[in-house]
Amino acid sequence: MAVPKKRTSRMRRDQRRAHDFLEATAAVESCPECGENKLRHSACDHCGTYRGRQILPVD
Repeated sequence: MAVPKKRTSRMRRDQRRAHDFLEATAAVESCPECGENKLRHSACDHCGTYRGRQILPVD
């Protein structure tokens, strides 16, 4: 069974784990039609438009 030849330093260990502690930030922008917050590259849930076109039916 393979075992490490040298002890892993705290710096190397922490650099490896740095990606685990990143927080996911959602790509949020305001809709140009209605001004509500929406995710980028997706239709607005409030008014149903995407890139100036009506995509989703509005109730």
